[in-house]
Order: sequence, then C-alpha cells, then structure tokens
Amino acid sequence: MKTEQQYFNEALTIQQYMDNMETLKEDSFRIYDDFEVPTNDGFIELLKDKQPKILTITEDWCGDAMLNNPIIRRVAEAAGLDMRAVLRDADTDLIDRYLTNGGRAIPMYVLLNDAGQVISKWGPRAPELQDNVVNKRASLPDKEDPIFEEAQKALYAEIREENITNKAFWSFVYEDFKKQVTAALQ
Repeated sequence: MKTEQQYFNEALTIQQYMDNMETLKEDSFRIYDDFEVPTNDGFIELLKDKQPKILTITEDWCGDAMLNNPIIRRVAEAAGLDMRAVLRDADTDLIDRYLTNGGRAIPMYVLLNDAGQVISKWGPRAPELQDNVVNKRASLPDKEDPIFEEAQKALYAEIREENITNKAFWSFVYEDFKKQVTAALQ
C-alpha cells in the first residue's frame, strides 16, 4: 500500500492539474484570478514557518473542487508551499482513507510534514457551505418524482454559480481551512 508521501511524490503540481482541467476549468480560474489571500491574520507566516506539503485529492468535474482548489492554491503560493493533486478515481485506495460520512467526498486536502507524515486534513467543504447545500437539497422533490433529476440539475447549477460569484463563500473556505490547519500546526 502506497503512503501519502508516495502519492504526493507521484502527483501533478496543482498548476499542472488546473492547467490540464477539462471540466469547470474556466470557472475555477475565475476564482483563482479574483481571490486575494488575507495577509494580516498571521496564517501565511505560520505556513511559511512550518512548510507543510498539501496533497489534494480531487476531480475536475467537482463543484466543490472548482471552488476550493483555487483558494487553497493561492494560500499555498503565498506561503511558498508545495501543493500537488491526485485524481480521486484513478486510485480509490487513497480517498478511502479519508471518507466523509462513509463517502468519497472531494476535494480533500491532506497536509504532510517533512517526514511525509499526515499532520492534518481538510475538506470537502466549509461548514457554512455544507449548511447551504443541505438547506437547498431539502427543497428538492422526492427522488421518485418525475421532475427530481431536472430539479437536482438546476439546483447544482445554482450552487455552482453561487460558488463562483459569492465572495463570502470564498471567505468561508479560507477561514475554515485556516482554522483547521492552524490548530494542527501550533
């Protein structure tokens, strides 16, 4: 069984991954181009000091990855961290170590120390965004309803658009990532 460090060593850089995206690439880069990393809260300095590596488990069709990857990438770049990406479905052994409520939810960010040991993980979404999704899903018709598929597709399009345009959502991602990682590094 491969270690997280071995997955990291074999992974694409986050830049290579994003440059090669085929789905949601334009939307992901809209967020990447517009997100500004806060520089007055001490987080970037902590990351520069501790230098964790970030192993991202992702897929380019995922709306949460479309939102989170560019924000975490900006953080990594600001701190000079090595951030790499592996595809969830290429080798499910890795994601199966980091299930969310029994599911292979992505993206998942695994932080490694210099020795390649896992020191923290974060993902797949900030609590405020999880609440938003849960509340919106509650409005869907029953799964047996003939309009369920169409309604669900429209709902996911609405959530994706919010993720792209609502900068408060971007702050939720940044703040929750900062909270989890800071707790692990201090």
